[in-house]
Amino acid sequence: MSSLAARVQSIFNEPGCAKNGSKSEAERKKGCTKQLQPGSAAGGCAFDGAKIALQPITDVAHLVHGPIACEGNSWDNRGAASSGSSLWRTAFTTDMSETDIVFGGEKRLCKAIKEIIDKYDPPAIFVYQTCIPAMIGDDINAVCKAASQRFGKPVIPINSPGFVGSKNLGNKLAGEALLDYVIGTQEPDYTTPYDVNLIGEYNLSGELWQVKPLLDELGVRILSCISGDAKYREVASSHRARAAMLVCSKAMINVARKMEERYGIPFFEGSFYGIQDSSESLRQIARLLVERGAPKDLLGRTEAVIAREEARAWAAIGPYKLRFKGKKALLITGGVKSWSVVAALQQAGLELVGTSVKKSTREDKERIKQLMGQDARMIEDMTPREMYKMLKDAKADIMLSGGKSQFVALKAAMPWLDINQERCHAYMGYLGMVKLVEEIDKSLSNPMWEQLRRPAPWQALARAMVQMQSTVAAVACDPAVTEAARRARKICFCKTVDLGTIEDAIYAHGLRSVEAVRDHTNAVGGCCKRRIEDVLASSPPAGLQAAE
Repeated sequence: MSSLAARVQSIFNEPGCAKNGSKSEAERKKGCTKQLQPGSAAGGCAFDGAKIALQPITDVAHLVHGPIACEGNSWDNRGAASSGSSLWRTAFTTDMSETDIVFGGEKRLCKAIKEIIDKYDPPAIFVYQTCIPAMIGDDINAVCKAASQRFGKPVIPINSPGFVGSKNLGNKLAGEALLDYVIGTQEPDYTTPYDVNLIGEYNLSGELWQVKPLLDELGVRILSCISGDAKYREVASSHRARAAMLVCSKAMINVARKMEERYGIPFFEGSFYGIQDSSESLRQIARLLVERGAPKDLLGRTEAVIAREEARAWAAIGPYKLRFKGKKALLITGGVKSWSVVAALQQAGLELVGTSVKKSTREDKERIKQLMGQDARMIEDMTPREMYKMLKDAKADIMLSGGKSQFVALKAAMPWLDINQERCHAYMGYLGMVKLVEEIDKSLSNPMWEQLRRPAPWQALARAMVQMQSTVAAVACDPAVTEAARRARKICFCKTVDLGTIEDAIYAHGLRSVEAVRDHTNAVGGCCKRRIEDVLASSPPAGLQAAE
């Protein structure tokens, strides 16, 4: 564990992280994130972070060394997509038992590696360390090294037990494993001046495939995507790329920086969310490639593609902007999406009332201020109660977030759209921007929300009964109110003549017949004769009236 502790400390000292660089030496040793609190495991552990960062490598067998629940909780929890092998979606685990915990699980791990090679023959096996084997001292580094020599295949240890820290730390530990054991170990079949790496892109819902056709049209080849829709050989030969784009700096900044130091691959941080960010990212890729020796005509061809795609996207979005006028959105996400999706929503005509920055870097926050102004509401940590209040008070018309927050929006009877890793639609690139606008419009205009906000029939009945009871109680407590209510009772419905009018006429003129009452009041309809007779019968005699 001493080597793991040293590795974790080196990640905390990451010079590519501006937030880390601004800390003192003492603060840097404490790490980048707050300690997890009991009950807050929903944010993910280091093992979970490593697994979701590497599992999109499609032709690799991902073997979890630990109890079966670790694999069960982490399997398929990110909606990445593959254009080739589906081996990555097969769950492999050593399923450690109490006996393995007592006597050690190294032999069980070696047996599992052999079984995978015999049945599936993958190009490589990634072995993930979890809390239990780490605490009992299983040396997965030694087992993987011995298995590699014995079977003649790369068996890569991913040493990221959950207890060492947060999911973000696990992302970086996974990146360190790639740097130590994978990147630079193989050579590509050929290279071109247009080879690029995409780092921190996971092809969620197949969104990479919405950008790849544009790069193909420009002649730009994605040599390796780390790790969305990637193959082991592509990642192993990614050190021959001419440039790199860092999509999620929070997760993979260490990979981009060290590849630049070791192999001289320049990188920039960009985003394909939103029209303007997509265009800027294409320009940056072209500029870096030209600086590294690609023909200069790439710049002109890139501008032509950008002009065409922007025109198409704006034409498709135009009709929606009027529908979105005055609509407000609350964005609860993190990392690069905290600013990249802000730009996309603003381009669609929505007003942002706040964005979450819980997982954002200092650069992310600066970008948010540039987009939303210096008074932008950046939410470090919003509780479900606060989210509910903001939505219920109509400060936002729709919430865009991950699956953990959807029930807050549903309870508030407000539209909600999933934009995190579990989403079903691809929102990257120009086509993705149009799709995002369409989905927001569907959510906002869905008639279900208006129906959901209406009181249920039993709620309406309950409210009516409460109001009736309160009225009866008020009448019973006040004699004047009781008398006013009695006199307001209708006698002639067709002429709306009340009891008070009838009684006043009877007492004032000493009336004793229905015809006389009708002569002095407007109660001349066919509905009131019997009621007037009842009133006359209950009235005192004329003599008594005169005496009174």
